[in-house]
Amino acid sequence: MTHFKSLFPREKPIIAMIHLPPLPDYEGSPGMDAIIESALHDLSILEKYGIDGALIENEYDRPHRVKAEPQTIIAMTEVTKAVVKASKNCVIGVEILLNDAKASLDVAKAAGAGFIRTDYFVDPMSRPEFGEFDIDPEAVIKYRKSIDAENILIMADIQVKYAKMLVKRTIEQSAKLATDHHADAVVVSGDATGDAPVINDLINAGKGAGVPVIIGSGTDAENASELLSHCDGAIVGTALMKEKIVNAAQVEKLLKALGRL
Repeated sequence: MTHFKSLFPREKPIIAMIHLPPLPDYEGSPGMDAIIESALHDLSILEKYGIDGALIENEYDRPHRVKAEPQTIIAMTEVTKAVVKASKNCVIGVEILLNDAKASLDVAKAAGAGFIRTDYFVDPMSRPEFGEFDIDPEAVIKYRKSIDAENILIMADIQVKYAKMLVKRTIEQSAKLATDHHADAVVVSGDATGDAPVINDLINAGKGAGVPVIIGSGTDAENASELLSHCDGAIVGTALMKEKIVNAAQVEKLLKALGRL
């Protein structure tokens, strides 16, 4: 809890998403200058409204790769450095999709970011298009230490959306496992992007977790107050965006609902 609170001192912090256009090694990429411009545009709105954090993701690199290519790491580092440099009060994090926590740590370390998110940490899971994921939390934590990045917080999803659990366990058990393996926060999502988690899942995750429980999807102006009464913060993407970029009116709408304006 101390590590999380040192980065996010506000009670119930809101962490927004910055979804990048396709990176240069993907079809349809607008090029690095335009990608950085898009990220800085999003940041400027988030900072204006006092959003606590921003998580940079290569969301539109489709199809996602399970492990990052070197050119992806280079591009993500360049973008993240620019956002970290421009940020005044917003804590910046990074996640390289689909499941490369070590690459995310490399980028965060090189760019000066404060946290990463990893979708697959302790739960053995699979997806038809990717197969079974490599689950090795001990190796992730060991790697973080080896690159002298123990100050970088790890937000770990449990029983993440879109994937099938391969080992039967309760969400409380998954949350405890993530805590035991040194996750700094546990992320609980709904069944798909934009879907809110079940409140009982937040409650039960909180019973198992010895670290903050964060909503990973589906928070919006209508449900934010109720959901946040059962957990420690939220990562918000869809509800703050319009046409794939952060929208000031949407940010204002959420913060008004939370009484933060």
